[in-house]
Amino acid sequence: MSAPYTLRIASSLADISAADWNACAADETGAVDPFLDHAFFAALEESGSAVRATGWLGHHMVLEDEAGTIQAILPCYLKSHSRGEYVFDAGWAEAYERAGGRYYPKLQASVPFTPATGRRLLVRRGPNAADVESALAQASADVTLRRGASSLHVTFCTEPEWNLLGEAGFLKRTDTQFHFENQGYADFDAFLAALSSRKRKTIRRERRDALEGRGITIRHLTGKDLTEEVWDAFYAFYMDTGSRKWGRPYLTRSFYSVIGERMADRILLVMAEREGRYIAGAINFIGRDVLYGRHWGAIEEHPFLHFEVCYYQAIDYAISKGLSRVEAGAQGEHKLARGYRPVATHSAHYIADPGLRRAVADYLERERRYVDEAIDELGQLAPFRKGDVETE
Repeated sequence: MSAPYTLRIASSLADISAADWNACAADETGAVDPFLDHAFFAALEESGSAVRATGWLGHHMVLEDEAGTIQAILPCYLKSHSRGEYVFDAGWAEAYERAGGRYYPKLQASVPFTPATGRRLLVRRGPNAADVESALAQASADVTLRRGASSLHVTFCTEPEWNLLGEAGFLKRTDTQFHFENQGYADFDAFLAALSSRKRKTIRRERRDALEGRGITIRHLTGKDLTEEVWDAFYAFYMDTGSRKWGRPYLTRSFYSVIGERMADRILLVMAEREGRYIAGAINFIGRDVLYGRHWGAIEEHPFLHFEVCYYQAIDYAISKGLSRVEAGAQGEHKLARGYRPVATHSAHYIADPGLRRAVADYLERERRYVDEAIDELGQLAPFRKGDVETE
């Protein structure tokens, strides 16, 4: 790059200090999203979860000024596959390779295995932040071409970043998730009061049937509660779900030990206990104003326990802590009936080959219209009251 910035590629988190990384990742209040924290990325790497051997070779783009100070970072990986991303491009790869192209390796700017919206262009706060952000966006496209990668995919970025990347030549994509939005509810009952009578009764019945008469107790574990024995139990749940849903779980057992050591106060495990042992659980990460639900699993099947542990307990916790929303992970229209609303997610894609770019651009234009329409239609199905207050 031309002055005043230079770009270097870091293949390991060890090549970037935690202080520099987090200074770039910090928001306007100085807080760092749990999924953008150096500790989270380092845990993925040190545990062998996101490394070359699993198809996630670090290719982090680091923008430095003339004094050698890191001004911006794009967390990025050189990938040999499209697994663990939650924004699906396998169809693009198949079509390109049928036409004689080589889709892999590609570049992936994301938090591995984590479909949560957050900043991707990590820029140190300062008077020139907007210029630095634009420089990083343009540099990332240049790196894609120089590296000979087919494409660069910036997934689950913020909407302002999405627009900026669009101006830098990236194709724009949307998808849908379901989030709970806290409207200042005093407690869970106040949330229920905002729902239609039928949905209110359904949720109360599901919560009751999940626990009553089954000898199941719900426990919230965080901080010093997160012992190795607890992680052993939770990892068994994760392995069961992962093996059934995608064949090979992405995260290693040691990943949980590392985050339990370094991020314990930012983790909430909701665990279901029966007859002295844990039988199910969900892991959540606690942001400044958001609770992020991630993995769930169980070694016993009980009706509605999934909804209780993953969705209702998360809503209850967010309300009690005054958090503004719960992000419950990718997909899942069943969340709609549990008080979660449809929202758009954003990704940006730089495609090097002009032919592939034209084909993908045409597809994405139609897909964006479909997503907009789907969000509107799903929003009409939300369980919230319309009009006057209903009685039981």
